[in-house]
Amino acid sequence: MKYTYNKKATHGIRGGLVLSSSILALAVSGVSIAPAFAQDAETAKKDESVVVVTGFRSSVRSAIAAKKLENDIVDVIKAEDIGKFPDSNLAESLQRIPGVAIDKEGGEGKTITVRGLGPDFTRVRLNGLEAIATTGGRDAIGGANRGRGFDFNVFASELFNSLTVRKSLSAEVEEGSLGATVDLRTARPFDYKGFTMAGSLQGGYNDLSDKTSERGTFMVSNRWLDGRLGGLLSVAYSTKDIYQEGPNSGRWQNAYSAGNAGRFQSYSTDGGNTFNAIAPCTSNATTKVCNTTEASNPVVTGEGLKLSQALFPRFLRNSQFITNSERLGITGSLQFKLNDRNTLTLDVLHSVYNADRTEYNLEPISFSRNGTGLPQTDIYNYTIDAARNVITKASFNDVDIRSEMRFDKLQTTFDQINFQYDAQITDKLSGSLLIGSSKSFLDNPEQTTFTYESYNVKGYSYDLTDMSNPVVNWGTSSTGCRIDQACYWTYAAASSSTASTNASGDASLIRLRPLTVENTYDTGSLNFKYDFNDTFRFKFGGSYKQFAFNTTEMRRYTTTPLTSNEAAAPGSAIVTEINGNLANYSKSVTYGGITYLVPDLDKIRDKFNYNCNCTNSWGQFTVNDLNSNARPNNNSAEEADTALYLQTDYKTHLLNIPVRGNVGVRWVDTTQSTTGYLAKGSNIGTITIKRSYDDVLPAFNMTLEPIDNLLVRVAAAKVMSRPTLSSLAPGGSISTGGQTLSIGNPYLDPIRAKTYDLSVEYYPNKDTMIAVSVFHKKIDTWIQSLVRTIPYSETGYDLSLLDGTGQTGDTVYTVTQPVNTPGGNLTGYEVAINQPFTFLPGVLNKTGVLLNYTHVDSKINYAFSSSASTTVYREYNLLGMSPNSYNATLYYEGNKLSGRVSYSHRDGYISVLNPGSSADFWSKNDTDSIDAQISYKYGPRLTFVLEGQNLTDEPVASTITYNTAQNNVASDLLFDNAYAGRQIFFGFRFKF
Repeated sequence: MKYTYNKKATHGIRGGLVLSSSILALAVSGVSIAPAFAQDAETAKKDESVVVVTGFRSSVRSAIAAKKLENDIVDVIKAEDIGKFPDSNLAESLQRIPGVAIDKEGGEGKTITVRGLGPDFTRVRLNGLEAIATTGGRDAIGGANRGRGFDFNVFASELFNSLTVRKSLSAEVEEGSLGATVDLRTARPFDYKGFTMAGSLQGGYNDLSDKTSERGTFMVSNRWLDGRLGGLLSVAYSTKDIYQEGPNSGRWQNAYSAGNAGRFQSYSTDGGNTFNAIAPCTSNATTKVCNTTEASNPVVTGEGLKLSQALFPRFLRNSQFITNSERLGITGSLQFKLNDRNTLTLDVLHSVYNADRTEYNLEPISFSRNGTGLPQTDIYNYTIDAARNVITKASFNDVDIRSEMRFDKLQTTFDQINFQYDAQITDKLSGSLLIGSSKSFLDNPEQTTFTYESYNVKGYSYDLTDMSNPVVNWGTSSTGCRIDQACYWTYAAASSSTASTNASGDASLIRLRPLTVENTYDTGSLNFKYDFNDTFRFKFGGSYKQFAFNTTEMRRYTTTPLTSNEAAAPGSAIVTEINGNLANYSKSVTYGGITYLVPDLDKIRDKFNYNCNCTNSWGQFTVNDLNSNARPNNNSAEEADTALYLQTDYKTHLLNIPVRGNVGVRWVDTTQSTTGYLAKGSNIGTITIKRSYDDVLPAFNMTLEPIDNLLVRVAAAKVMSRPTLSSLAPGGSISTGGQTLSIGNPYLDPIRAKTYDLSVEYYPNKDTMIAVSVFHKKIDTWIQSLVRTIPYSETGYDLSLLDGTGQTGDTVYTVTQPVNTPGGNLTGYEVAINQPFTFLPGVLNKTGVLLNYTHVDSKINYAFSSSASTTVYREYNLLGMSPNSYNATLYYEGNKLSGRVSYSHRDGYISVLNPGSSADFWSKNDTDSIDAQISYKYGPRLTFVLEGQNLTDEPVASTITYNTAQNNVASDLLFDNAYAGRQIFFGFRFKF
């Protein structure tokens, strides 16, 4: 079955035009005409002579010059030499820009946040074309990227020679950014005078993995036909073995949480000699506590009630992640100067990022169990933190332990090609045509989880007095064995072909979850400039951009497409084979000095061929995208954006003060078509919903120079950021019997805001800059996930879905989906100082410092509960916003010896908000990191380099804050700590 719905919306056309015309009138009034753009033309001619930047200080100088010349508020980073970016990772270079903070995965930067706004609100352009690069990730950090954010670890930094972060917008810059627009530019042959060749070779070592790695780059460029034809090729290749390890709580819970009979059977107050029973209870449906006098639930009081209501980890586990990665990047560029007025440029970019990730977990799985077999566990020698009502230390009997191995095969392939034609049509009119296409494809063809179990273990204990470093004892099995012995473990079948548990507890897993994520962009733009006179330059043009998103996921199933069986062992044959030879299908893993057995997936795969998507002699290994667990992550969307803009650049004097800038307006029409699976009972079909809306986005930038080299910049704009296409997916499931609907929301409006910027910048010389910026964003709307009770007619779905039920559009449904909510304000300031110490004596005059500090404050109105009649809102910090972040780089640059050390800090922030789930907030902790680099020039063509990354071995750590029905109010409880180790690189660079 297929459902189609169309909706048209407009936003702010009249108001936007009035505002833009008012700004234009303000800019034009009261100015005196002075020569300006003619001087720009002379400057451009001078800039045609190629100068290759060499050295860190020279790259900083070049970046300062580029920032100073801009009309908008931007920050720039330049390559410090041919094929050499200042940092080995693009994200880590970006964090040296004020307002930019990064998140790391596997010890290297992956995503960025700009002025408190996360990756989904930052647009990235490669050689002028918007693009998305997607990789997989650990479940603890959100898994595969299905958003609009850009994963910077896909590319080697050596492929690029400049990046620009645009914090204020002008009408000519494409819409879609709430935080910033990041421009990445690869090298081109016209960047160099003639034949140029450079490269590097480095070896690496990580102290956690105790593994070596290698990294190499090569670039060659040349020009022919009197410099009118140029070609360039660059290649970057690297391998790296990444280890991450640390504790993970699996979230926290009460022994008596809704829907289970309790997880503790009895307790002891005398060290485990005698035990007192705790009555089982399914809990009151309203109060969710078990001290009621209901006939079906006995009264639970005293110590039993105290234990039943205290928080403890769902499955405190040791987690290890071993990622063997390989990254290849290739760029190519051809440029042809037809004559003095016409230039053709062709750029291609290809990148492949391969990663085989193995994950090991050792965990007490029965603590997270609901239903069958409860209660079982006995608790003794416990300590309860009364202030937070948390069991921080305890010993247990009859605990079920699980050993888990997961393997992911990941490959991200990124390709982009773009063609640019620049023409000087007349002396005053010039134009540029840009056409291109990009595709990012994340393929995760194997994502397999396999587990062993040990039931009714005695003497399991944990000590979470120091939550960052838990102490765990894994006890002895019912057979008297330890976790490093095969007799401790079993591979357990389910009690039936569709059940996920057996008589003892949870069945063993063979979980199959292959997935893909594909993003494509096809873009065309035509832009013109007309120099009206020496004061005004008019810019106008338009663009068309088609964005397509498609994500798939497969899960194991059994008899019908509706039944998922991913949590059940596949059959008696495989169970018998493994249990009869368990030692042969296992290997030893050591964590924190403790050795234990895990399933050996290489041997299991070879024997049982579980990747066949078939039923073979060992069991059923079929997967599809229609079963209940798979459907939500199978959706697609197309988005077409059509934009026109008109902008006036001006450069003149106002009351004898030099002033320059731009004013303009951009109109954009967004058309979206989203498709997903919708299941109603046993019927599964696709639903497609189409929608369009348009925006008018005025923008204004002005730069004044009241005294020489002191710039005062003012900017204002209306901006918008579109929802992620995965959140727009209309698929999900509807239960007409239970009157529930769990879906995406194809009717989400974009997040719209008004932004205001003020920046004061002082450039006393070409190497020095001091800048202070203040910014404010009035965010009109926000997007969050919410559970609502509303009439079916307000869901936007076709009434035909209710056929045969007797229900109407007035029937109230419980709907879980992302929704638009009121926004809030974001305000902050930045301070940046780039200062060489040339005034100091001796060798100190070859040193310098780069400093930046950013403070952001933002409160967003989040919906915490909603019904047909009312919605309750509360104010909390913006998700992903660190109130404070700062970076410092101290450098020395001599004739031969150079070095620098960089320190970065980012405050903790709220990463996930789950209103009403008890786990209300998920937060990332503060992070601090130190990197260093030393280089030595051995002649003009050869340089030796020593680099150190993550020298303090800072973990990526996250916590959870709880506010439960059992009156547990606890913050900063462990969720995940992951250490990645220190990384050292040594090698050399050469150039000709």
